[in-house]
Amino acid sequence: MISRQIETLIQLSKTVHHLHQLHTLFLKTSLDHNTYIISRFILTSLSISLHFTRSLFNNLPVTPPLFAYNTLIRAYTKTSCPIESIKLFDEMLKTALRPDNFTYPFVVKACGRCLLIGVGGSLHSLIFKVGLDSDKYIGNTLLRMYAACKEIDFANAVFEEMPVRDVVSWSSMIAGFVACDSPSDALKVFHRMKLANENPNSVTLVSLVSACTSLINVRAGESIHSYTVVNGLELDVALGTALVEMYSKCGHVEKAFKVFNLMREKNLQSWTIMMSGLADNGRGNDAISLFAKMIQTGLKPDSISFSAILSACSHLGLVDEGKNYFDEMARVYNIKPTMEHYGCMVDMLGRAGLIEEAYHIIRNMPTEPNAVILRSFLGACRNHGQVLCLDDNLVKLLLKIEPELGANYVLAASVSSISGNWDTAAELMVAINQKGLNKVPGCSWVKVNDGSAEEMSKETAA
Repeated sequence: MISRQIETLIQLSKTVHHLHQLHTLFLKTSLDHNTYIISRFILTSLSISLHFTRSLFNNLPVTPPLFAYNTLIRAYTKTSCPIESIKLFDEMLKTALRPDNFTYPFVVKACGRCLLIGVGGSLHSLIFKVGLDSDKYIGNTLLRMYAACKEIDFANAVFEEMPVRDVVSWSSMIAGFVACDSPSDALKVFHRMKLANENPNSVTLVSLVSACTSLINVRAGESIHSYTVVNGLELDVALGTALVEMYSKCGHVEKAFKVFNLMREKNLQSWTIMMSGLADNGRGNDAISLFAKMIQTGLKPDSISFSAILSACSHLGLVDEGKNYFDEMARVYNIKPTMEHYGCMVDMLGRAGLIEEAYHIIRNMPTEPNAVILRSFLGACRNHGQVLCLDDNLVKLLLKIEPELGANYVLAASVSSISGNWDTAAELMVAINQKGLNKVPGCSWVKVNDGSAEEMSKETAA
């Protein structure tokens, strides 16, 4: 009877104050020695305060039960400090307790989040020794851990050795290949998945669409889109956003916009990717209109959103609008400009021939400009024949940041020639030969019969 009353009190706890009251009761009645009660209390208290729960856990008069360890380890994998899960696991190994099939997945997941491939590999060995390597859930977690650590070969080995695979296994392997820049392998795994008569879910399809985006393969992307329509799968935020990005990157911005409008729910990423797609495909005015509509929905733009809209202004030559957005970003939304924002501004001003203003932006940056900004500025100086405010230190900085890129020396020599520094230009061209550098030839993407895109350089085409 008392146990039931205590359980009821635990379930009714909603605040930290309630937890402290119950803890006081436990101390007075020695219920803090009751492992069942402690397990129930820890499960409830975690949803209220992780800090309180850890303090309680650390000060128990008895060894915490395995359930309590597993519960706390799992909780830390979801926080910004997943390393605590690994520390708790290490503490548990020093007790008489032995981890079970519920313990290992959480700790392996923490290793993946912390990118601790060494610890993860040791756990894998331990899992094999205790005979849990055939557990499907543990196998899926190991697979994702190796993929997160960019060890795709190990992830694939785990996948191939799994006696039973479910949709999570297939989806994790596909996502792993995509994350490790092997989109073609991801599509091959999907082909095997179909042969195994395993139906993909929304998570699988998102990864597959991302693979098509990386490959610039619109035909494969359309096939996956058709699959979702034919099978009546819901166009959720993640899948819809992935399709919008795929069509935009493949140059089919109308199809991207159609998918965007069909989405019942859109998040900030959906709007931002659609804006970027419009801007990148020469429809900057539509991107600006979409930005205004997004504001009207109540969504607050973030750093990435402003990068998209500033890029649109740059390509359209809308200097005044770009300046206003840049000012609004900091003044209204309290967003500190990043390197990318400064790059957009320098590019926009440089394209418009406002070299002095672009130089002013660079001089007032809180950090040194990166190579992209420096090339953009020097390129603008060359294209507009304006070197009045050319700072030799910027040329030197570019060659310092990327000393092995031949194009930088060619650009620097070109700018030096315009400014009349022929000796400097000649020295830079000599440096190219002495360092054995080459300017990478220009290239284009062309669509081939299977709908994918292939890169063709000027040299290849000759």
